[in-house]
This record gives sequence, C-alpha cells and structure tokens, in this order.
Amino acid sequence: MSTSTLTDKLTMLDTIRQRQSLVKLVLSIVYIVGIVGMSIPAVRPIFQALTPLHLLFSLGILLLFHSDWSKAFIGFAVAAFGIGFLSEVSGVHTGFPFGNYIYGPVLGLKLWEVPLMIGVNWFLLIYTSGELLRRVISNKILASLAGALVMTGIDYLIEPVAIALDFWTWEGGIIPLSNYLGWIGVSFLIQLIYHYAPFKKDNALASYLLVHLIIFFAVLNFIL
Repeated sequence: MSTSTLTDKLTMLDTIRQRQSLVKLVLSIVYIVGIVGMSIPAVRPIFQALTPLHLLFSLGILLLFHSDWSKAFIGFAVAAFGIGFLSEVSGVHTGFPFGNYIYGPVLGLKLWEVPLMIGVNWFLLIYTSGELLRRVISNKILASLAGALVMTGIDYLIEPVAIALDFWTWEGGIIPLSNYLGWIGVSFLIQLIYHYAPFKKDNALASYLLVHLIIFFAVLNFIL
C-alpha cells in the first residue's frame, strides 16, 4: 500500500470520527429497528438471523472510534475474546463456571459448540463497561469489580431475552445462581486485564453503545 493511499484512508477515518453525531444517529436507528423487528412475530426470524451481523456492526462502530492499536491493545482484545469464549466452552461441556446450558443456532457459526459471536459479545461488554467505569473510579481493582457487577447486571437483562429468542437454553429451563457467580468471576478477571493493559482508553462511542445495549435488552424484557 502506498503512503498516499494509507494517508487517504486515515483521513477518511478521521472524517468519520469527527461526525460523531451522525454515527450516533445511525447506531440508534439500528438498535431501534432491532427492537421493533424482534418485537413483531412475523418478522422476528429475519431479525434473529441478523443477530451476528448486529454484533459485528456494534463491534465495527466501537473499533472505528478506537485509536490505539498497540500490542497492548491487541493482547487485551485477544484475552477478552479468548477468556470469554473458552469460559463458555467450559460451561457448555462441564457446567463450570456458569451451569448447564446449550447454544441454539441463532448466534451463527460455532466452534466446540459455542458461537464465535459469544467471544465478540464478551469483548464488547468488557470494553464498553470498562471505558465507562474507568472515568468514575480511579482505583483499577475497584473499577474492575464494578465492571464485573455491571456486566452481571446486564446478563440478568439478557438472559430472559436470549432464552426467548433461542440464543441458548438452560437445563431444566432454570437460570442457576452459578451463572451470575460465574459472570462476576470471569468478568472481573478480564476487567483487570482491561484496566491494567497499557493502551489508550478514550473511546467516544463506548458509553453510548453500552447504553444502547442495555436499553435493547431492557425493552425486550417487557415485550417478549
């Protein structure tokens, strides 16, 4: 790639970042459409099938406004995806640390019976909640613990919706306490990595995206 081509691409990305209001509007529209689509039984299967693309869209928007692509960030990203994903693999095959459950087909391509999008979901939740809490809690350990509790609270919102939409199914149809304890433990570990990893943490879209994720599942809790 020539220097001029690279410069042009960087200029284009800077232009997009400068238009935060437009990007936020697009993000809001996508999430509103998702809520409406999931709420209408006639079109719900279409929106269920689009769930992996919705997650990738959210990931793309988040990373568009991330500026530090150092080895430290790449290491964190791999750790967040890998630890989150492998904890789910363990959960599906052994029941530890979350309990006994299986994934349905909605979240797309699976490896070891776990959708790859689950790793993306862990990364999104760690990054967005970590970015929010680092701004209000200076102590990294306390910020990590608060992040783990926030993520567990979000999972509490996600669970009924995920079950209704066939993302996953719990043994006996009951969400065990171990699920939430597991979420606190795994989330705390990855939050520590996020807060101690030496990369620039200043993403203008992270908190905005987190709010939309929470609203999405909170609203669907009342509808589904």
